[in-house]
Amino acid sequence: MKLSKIISSIESYAPLQLQESYDNAGLIIGSSSMDIAKALICFDVTEEVIDQAISIGANLIISHHPIIFGGIKKINGKNYVERIIIKAIKADIALYAAHTNLDNIINGTNMILAQKLGLTNIKTLSPQREMLYKLVVYVPKAYKEKVQKAIFEVGAGHIGNYHNCSFESSGIGTFKALQGAKPFVGKLGEQHHEDEVRLETIFPKHIQSAVVSALNNAHPYEEVAYDIYKTENKIDNIGAGIIGNLSEAEPELEFLNRVKQITNAKGIKYTSLLNRKIKKVAICGGSGAFLISRAKSADADVYITGDIKYHEFFDADRSILLADIGHYESEQFTNSLLLNIIKEKLPTFAVQISDINTNPVNYL
Repeated sequence: MKLSKIISSIESYAPLQLQESYDNAGLIIGSSSMDIAKALICFDVTEEVIDQAISIGANLIISHHPIIFGGIKKINGKNYVERIIIKAIKADIALYAAHTNLDNIINGTNMILAQKLGLTNIKTLSPQREMLYKLVVYVPKAYKEKVQKAIFEVGAGHIGNYHNCSFESSGIGTFKALQGAKPFVGKLGEQHHEDEVRLETIFPKHIQSAVVSALNNAHPYEEVAYDIYKTENKIDNIGAGIIGNLSEAEPELEFLNRVKQITNAKGIKYTSLLNRKIKKVAICGGSGAFLISRAKSADADVYITGDIKYHEFFDADRSILLADIGHYESEQFTNSLLLNIIKEKLPTFAVQISDINTNPVNYL
């Protein structure tokens, strides 16, 4: 199977445009035109994972964390990153990562833990802004429904739990076709007036090219008149972290022990108990200390994440229970999520999860 097809199955679920600016998700080593026999899914790419891929005949490794984040000026094998790059290239193994683009969707990295904890009414903790655009297009009345249907089919017009949302108003469009034009209506050299509909709808930034392409293909005019505006609206299903409610409130230690059991965490670092029950739970897998204030303002009773620094624990300020369960522990279910994404789109493709524990942190 072509690597491009596998990539498409992942990025249709978690578009690369949703990754953070510091990230390096996507195809890191290899060509999208490669033929892939089998894929191995892992959390981190290590030399042991490369060895396992070779042993099972996999020439694609799909990881959550990218092996390359910053620029590399030399590849001499002097550190583990350079050694992995050399080993993958020598073995003709492609490396692909789905990282913060998978974190930043509502049904992404954090959702599995939320579901395992039994959360309901799940929402994005910190929705992204400036990701929502408005399309305004002018179309002849007879073609309004065709154009509308085309842009809706590629994802425009979604507002929360409502789809196919738009607004229309009628008016008169004018134009004069000059020499060389092939007007759909009107005659060359004559001013033309046409009954048109002003059609307005919204779409997320990452599908702009698909929306414009669908618009141009469905619209009858040779030159399509349309405008695209950036809005300040937030997108509720795109952003960092999630928050939801337990069906029944739980005592703090009882809840923390349940989290420990579900994640198989060797230990949980947490702030002072507040002697109140846990009902509203905020989660951000990985390094999520940047969302502590957001979890507090959302009135979460507890915030579960990893990599909280010493002084950041003080930010709880006795208004929220902070629980650091570990970076790996909070995101470990990403492997099964990636497997399910690929299997749903490509059910006959050979793909498996690595059985190598790549967590670099050990506990006594």
